[in-house]
Amino acid sequence: MTTLHFTTEIAGVSRAVMSTVLAALVACCASQATSVARANEPAAPAGQARPPSFVILFADDLGYGDLGCYGHPTIRTPHLDRMAGEGMRLTQFYSAAPVCTPSRAALLPGRLPIRSGMSGGTPRRVLYPNSPGGLPASEITLAELLKERGYKTACIGKWHLGCLREHLPMRHGFDEWFGIPYSNDMKPTPLMRGEQVLEEPAVQETLTRRYTEEAVRFIEQNRAAPFLLYLAYTFPHVPLFASDEFRGRSPRGLYGDVVEELDASVGRILQALRDTGLADNTLVVFTSDNGPWLVKKLDGGSAGLLREGKGSTWEGGMRVPGIFWWPGKIRPAVRLDVASTLDLLPTLARLAGASVPTDRVLDGMDISRLLLEGAPLADRPFFYYHESDLFAVRKGPWKIHTMTQVTYREKTPTRHDPPLLFHLERDPSEQFNVAADHPDVVADLLQEMERHRQTVEPVPCQLEPRDDEASRWLRQR
Repeated sequence: MTTLHFTTEIAGVSRAVMSTVLAALVACCASQATSVARANEPAAPAGQARPPSFVILFADDLGYGDLGCYGHPTIRTPHLDRMAGEGMRLTQFYSAAPVCTPSRAALLPGRLPIRSGMSGGTPRRVLYPNSPGGLPASEITLAELLKERGYKTACIGKWHLGCLREHLPMRHGFDEWFGIPYSNDMKPTPLMRGEQVLEEPAVQETLTRRYTEEAVRFIEQNRAAPFLLYLAYTFPHVPLFASDEFRGRSPRGLYGDVVEELDASVGRILQALRDTGLADNTLVVFTSDNGPWLVKKLDGGSAGLLREGKGSTWEGGMRVPGIFWWPGKIRPAVRLDVASTLDLLPTLARLAGASVPTDRVLDGMDISRLLLEGAPLADRPFFYYHESDLFAVRKGPWKIHTMTQVTYREKTPTRHDPPLLFHLERDPSEQFNVAADHPDVVADLLQEMERHRQTVEPVPCQLEPRDDEASRWLRQR
């Protein structure tokens, strides 16, 4: 084990129970003001000895069509298929960005990355090993909110929110971290525990197995207290690596081997929750950071019937698998409601009885009633950013594009005036532009975009290279 040295400071509740509880609350309210006040107070679901634990499983570059339960014909994912069958599978679930760094910078604080400077209009769309920037300390992460409620917190896997010491997971509310600081195609690729380097380069064939072992250990050691486990898998980001146990097994080839090993990892983690008696009080979420890296051909995944993939604001770039599992609380269902990773912070905070920040814009909403009661979500706008530019917006079934660009094949964006309009529930592949038939819808969505722009305040871009001591040190590594 070697120490990383730095020249400078771097680095559920049934419906019957819910109805009873709600009726009791209403009966106890002495006035309308008191009722409103209580309704706004965060509270964990009734009937639990302690707040629920949470496990977020975040794949890297996994496409919408890469799992059996989302239609892949040859990649075998029995554990994720069972998870989806026992829980809620959302067919219109989104990551908040089409590439790695901004998607993570959206999930943990529940804010679009444009608000924190974690998306930009430079050649660098993500952080690199010599990037001095990172998630600003002013951002309040889900881990920080839950620690205030006595949660144990762990980050396992790929971080990619800054590799200076002040940006690492322990500075953003995590008690421990085991993983790599950025994407596995960036060199050097160290495997770290906390702020120490365990090996460099990381032995990537063993990463999924070791991440799984760390996750199981964390669950077993924290069975007596509520916890947040954020496991951000390294794969199936290219280059692909699978262990000897899985290599050569899948009819889909190496990409299938990698995804099937991820599926086995999910199976082991869910079994650990069952074995420790924690499954009935743990919400598990499985999703991906963005769509498949299509230019990698057979080494990249599939967006199914969706258009394009990673790096674009077409549906294939940002619509991803979304599976929610909580035995006894979430009833098996397939839902068409539109939700995103931005909703995780307000939802999990509500379930934990934590208060969300009120001094900043949050871009998600609490979807706990959808999960626990099957209550439908109201239509609301969802915004598609390409770097620092707002390219598209969806509300209800409608989506307009004012600009489009397939980043890995097109050097500049194409502007659309009038915008392109698609009905995503009838045309999820975005093949038939119906803008001429629905000018009122186009006008409404353009107004949504303008209203949203008024909420975005300029902040320093964290992806910009800097010519300072920390940056020079990083370039010399």
